[in-house]
Amino acid sequence: MRQIAADMFREHAKKLIQENISSALDILKSRNKATNSPTQVIEEVKCVLAFNSLLTVLSKHPQGDRFARGLGPISLAGELDHDRRAGDLKTLYRAYATDVLSDGPVDNEKLTPLNDLRNIFGLGKREAEAIISDVKSQAYRKRLAKSFNTDLAAAPSKASFLQNLCEELQFDPELASKMHEDIYRQKLQQFVADGELSKDETEALMAFQVRLCIPQETVDAAHTDICGQLFEKVVKEAILSVDGYNADRREAVRKAAQSLNLKKEAAMTIFSKAVRKLFLNYIQKAKAAGNRIEQAKELKKLISFNTVVVSELLADIKGELTTAEPATSSATSEPETTESEGEDEDYEWESLETLKKTRPDKELKEKLGKSSQKEISLKDDLPLRDRAELYQTYLMFCITGETTNVSFGTAISSKKDDSEYLMLKQLGHILGLTAKEAQDVHIKLAEKAFVQQAEVVLADGKLTESKADQLATIQKQVGLPSEHAQKIIKSITTTKLSSAIEASISRGQIGIQQVRGLKDANFELDSLISEPLRETIYKKCAEEIFSSGTGEFDEEEVYVKMPADLIISAEKARSIVQDIAKVRLENALVQAVALLRQKKRDGVISSLNDLLACDAAVPASKPLSWPTPRELDDLYCVYMKSIPKQDKLSRLQYLLDISAEKAEDLRDAATAGTLPQTGQEEEELAF
Repeated sequence: MRQIAADMFREHAKKLIQENISSALDILKSRNKATNSPTQVIEEVKCVLAFNSLLTVLSKHPQGDRFARGLGPISLAGELDHDRRAGDLKTLYRAYATDVLSDGPVDNEKLTPLNDLRNIFGLGKREAEAIISDVKSQAYRKRLAKSFNTDLAAAPSKASFLQNLCEELQFDPELASKMHEDIYRQKLQQFVADGELSKDETEALMAFQVRLCIPQETVDAAHTDICGQLFEKVVKEAILSVDGYNADRREAVRKAAQSLNLKKEAAMTIFSKAVRKLFLNYIQKAKAAGNRIEQAKELKKLISFNTVVVSELLADIKGELTTAEPATSSATSEPETTESEGEDEDYEWESLETLKKTRPDKELKEKLGKSSQKEISLKDDLPLRDRAELYQTYLMFCITGETTNVSFGTAISSKKDDSEYLMLKQLGHILGLTAKEAQDVHIKLAEKAFVQQAEVVLADGKLTESKADQLATIQKQVGLPSEHAQKIIKSITTTKLSSAIEASISRGQIGIQQVRGLKDANFELDSLISEPLRETIYKKCAEEIFSSGTGEFDEEEVYVKMPADLIISAEKARSIVQDIAKVRLENALVQAVALLRQKKRDGVISSLNDLLACDAAVPASKPLSWPTPRELDDLYCVYMKSIPKQDKLSRLQYLLDISAEKAEDLRDAATAGTLPQTGQEEEELAF
């Protein structure tokens, strides 16, 4: 029963509050000015707050159990129609916040009722804070407007005045700064509506900047954005004008650049953006052209556009006169000459005719009249590879000229004069190529032309005296320096020689001595012979050592000198030798026994020497095994009769598993002349 009573009381209290809310909303929505009184709306909200406060106080009374059940603060959150009425509740909350926060400083005495009202209306914390922030913003703007030409203008410290105002209204300083910027931008937009800024308007904007403490970079950004749009429009009209860049267009650009109070950097940024976009349009058309000649024609239009329009516009924007004007033609030609002379100091390819022609003489310059701008380029808009290809396309056009097809499949190439090369240099500036990058294109083209003809001359890989003279003539024709021509000749002959060497290696005709001869002749062995083939040569040399019959194994030669000459790692070389030695060791013993049975004494000695050489490379850890010990004794005797070095005989004794006692008996028998003779020796004595 108590719970039911409490619920009934709370429902009744909500109903009373909702009546006040409905009354306030009716007043707000009324179109009748007589009944639409903000004061009446606020009074209704105050009644709601007072009633809610009374219920809260009574619920905390020490003798609260003597009062009706259900006392406590009221909240409309969770009501069935709360979401539907949320918009109206926010409107009413805003109206009360506006009334409370509009006058005087903002303190807890004003904010506490607003927090209570938020709980009563069931609004979210963020929703309420957004409304209060908006109301504070309006209050701040009003106070700012009221004091702009009075207190703020007279304040010795504008920043302190604005800070105090923010603290008084508990307004976020960052939002205040954003508002100051918006105010400045609105004023600027209003002033430039006629396309220019007067002196009074500029002074007024300065007053806004100073009084509102707006940073200079913010002001510059606003001018770049707002004035820049107007300036960009004027520039585009001048560039795309059907009548061309005439005196009227020139005056319009100059006026816009000066009257909009744009900084030169900002004006240049806007102008550069518009120009580069048009440059890219020409590039796109050139790439889409069907052949090299058509591509070159589109690039030529780009160069002319840069000289005739862009250069003129740029000079006007910077407040300069162009070289086309007689009064300053001589003055402007001097920097060009100085720059050209500066480039000559770094010019290392005097023999390249195509590069020489990109630096015109004074007579050609005067003939062309105008110079082109170099400040705006496509360096950051296109990758270097694309820019170099476009430059090369026009360079080929300069070299070969324009081809015209005539009857019977014949084509005639029309000769171009050196002015095309000057346009080529201007194209290099438009494409943002450095002197080194442009030079690389010229070099690459000259080398390509030389390689094509040198490949034909050196088809057999042999460089004779007559062929050298022929290549020298070609070198002069393409303008390639001697050292680069020689490098290409060496590369071609080396490639041809490499093929011949590989064939010889496969036939077993190339050994370590031939390799050392190539090295002495300054051939680059690693480029001449592949690594697998160098390893093949090394294996062959190792196998020859283990089959030479000398019994010698020179570690310095095999493990150090040969790998160095063949450019093989020491580890790799040691692995190759040891693999061969392990296999050859047992094979040598088998071969020695076989030759013993055939009574071939010299062959036996050679095989035993090979066995010792293999053992020197990979020393055996135990004696070799053989099913017939008597044959091992015979091998020892045959080798002992060859009077070998003592260390070799001792090592053979160990490898053949001959005991010291037996070896001593065999040596004594040899001294006494009673050593058993092999079958071959018996036959020789009988004969």
